[in-house]
Amino acid sequence: MARLAVLSFHTSPLTQAGTGDGGGMNVYVRELTAALARTGDEVDVFTRLESPSAAPAVDIEPGVRLHRVPAGPVMPIDKDDLVDHVDAFTDGVLARMLDSPDPYDAIHANYWLSGIAGHALKHELDVPLLVTFHTVERIKAGCAADPASPRAAAEDAIVACADAVLASCDVEAAQLAGVLGVDAGRVAVVPLGVDHAFFGPGDRTQARRALGIDPDGPLLLFAGRLQELKGAELAVATLGELARRGGQHRLIVVGGPSGPAGSAYEVALHELAASVGRGRIQFVAPQPHELLSTYYRAADACLVPSRAESFGLVALEASACGAPVVAADVGGLAALVDPGTTGLLVAERDPRAWADAVEWVTADPLRSMRLSTAAVLRAQRYTWRAASGRFDTIVRTARASRLVSCA
Repeated sequence: MARLAVLSFHTSPLTQAGTGDGGGMNVYVRELTAALARTGDEVDVFTRLESPSAAPAVDIEPGVRLHRVPAGPVMPIDKDDLVDHVDAFTDGVLARMLDSPDPYDAIHANYWLSGIAGHALKHELDVPLLVTFHTVERIKAGCAADPASPRAAAEDAIVACADAVLASCDVEAAQLAGVLGVDAGRVAVVPLGVDHAFFGPGDRTQARRALGIDPDGPLLLFAGRLQELKGAELAVATLGELARRGGQHRLIVVGGPSGPAGSAYEVALHELAASVGRGRIQFVAPQPHELLSTYYRAADACLVPSRAESFGLVALEASACGAPVVAADVGGLAALVDPGTTGLLVAERDPRAWADAVEWVTADPLRSMRLSTAAVLRAQRYTWRAASGRFDTIVRTARASRLVSCA
C-alpha cells in the first residue's frame, strides 16, 4: 500500500476527453488512479483550479481525492500559456502535501508541465519522482524541435532527475531512450488498460439503431481532438477518395477543437467535408467516455491517422469493441495494431493509401468478422488492474532505491 501524489496540472481527470486539452491523458489519470485505489493505495490528484464554483477538493471514488489548486486566473487557459503558472501550482501543491497528516511515498507527474512541478517537489520532500510525459516535444515534432526550446530544456531537466520515466509500450520506451537519452534502467513500461465493462463487442446494427444511424453501408469512425496532431483531415480526405471510387462509405467524426488553432482547424475540416458530399460525414460533439463504446461498436473500422502517438487509447478501445483499426504507423499504434490480423497500419499520409486500407478491411464480410474477433481478443490483454500492479512495483522499487540526483 502506498500514498501517492499524482500531478495533472493542465487538465483535470474529470474533464471530458475530446474537449479542449482533454484527451487520453484524462482517461489515463482517472482510470489508473482508480485501479490503484482498488488495490489499497491512497491517491491524491492535484490539478489547476479553473472555475470559481468548483470545490477545492472532491472525492472521485474511495481512495482517490481530487485537489483543485489555484494557479493563475481561475478560468480555462490553453496549456501553451500555462508555463507561467507552474510555480504557483507547485507552491499550492506543496502546501497541501505538507498539511497532510501522512507523508507521501511517491510523486507521479503527468505531462511536462506537471513534470516541472514534480521536479521541484521531489527536492522539497525527498521522495521518488515518476514521470509519464504522454507526449515529448522532440518525438511529436519528429525530432525536428529545437533542443534549446523552453519545453525541450524542461523535459531534459525532468528526465535528469526522475527516478522512473514511464512509457506505455516498448516503442515509446525506445523513443524516450533514443531521443531524450534516458538511461534504459530508468525507463519502465506500463501498458495502458481498457475498461472492459464498458468497452466490449456488441451488435453493430443495434449500436447504429441506438445512435440513430442508417444500419446499411460501411461506416468509418474518427474519435479524438480536432487538431493537426490527430489528423482528422486525413480521415475526411480518405472518405473523399473512397467516394471518388464509388464507395458508399460514411464517416462519423467525434470530437471538439483543441489548442490555439483548434477553432480554425475545425472550420477548415468542415469546409473539406463539404467538398466530399452532403450526408456522407457527420460531426458529433465530444461524448462522455463510456458512451464512445456505442460509436465504436457501430463502426466497420476506426481510423487513427495521428501524426504522433505515444500509445493510442482510441485504437485500443475500438479494438475492444470489435472495430478493426486502420492507423498511422507511428509510435505506440504500431504495438497495438497487428497488421492483417486486427487491422492495418499505413505508413503514408496519402488518402489513396488509406482508402486502399479501408477497402481491404471493410470489403469482405468474412475478413471483417475475423479482424473484429482478433481485435477483441488482442485488447483483452490490456487491463487497468494490470497497469496498476506494474505501477505499484515501480513505486516499491523507487522507494527501496537511492533517489536519482540531478545536482
